[in-house]
Amino acid sequence: MFSTVKDKKGFTLIELMIVVAIIGILAAIAIPNFLRYQAKSKQSEAKVLLDGIFTSETAYFAEQNVYAVSTTNMGWTPAGKVKYYTSRSISVHGGATPGFTVHARANIDTDATIDHWTLNDQRILSVVTDDVVN
Repeated sequence: MFSTVKDKKGFTLIELMIVVAIIGILAAIAIPNFLRYQAKSKQSEAKVLLDGIFTSETAYFAEQNVYAVSTTNMGWTPAGKVKYYTSRSISVHGGATPGFTVHARANIDTDATIDHWTLNDQRILSVVTDDVVN
């Protein structure tokens, strides 16, 4: 005979709209967290670059008994394409206890804030400006 509407199977428009709304809410929560996680992973590049400069600077000091004033003098160059700009000139201070400070800067999420990290001769890593937090 004739089939009725009750016999048909499928989703109603309301049910589909509820599913789309749930997906939208989940995306609104997940996407900012993913972007923050991605930016944090980019910050690891700064730490690796600064650690490489620290190792080269320490080796240079062991050979020359002075710290190099630039990464070019100590023969250090980063491998590949890097996001962070490391200072070619290193802040070297003399006196009874010589030391150095090196900087790494980058704009990792294209806003006005620059991510800025420093590492000194005592291997103390500091964040001057954290681009992920701002």
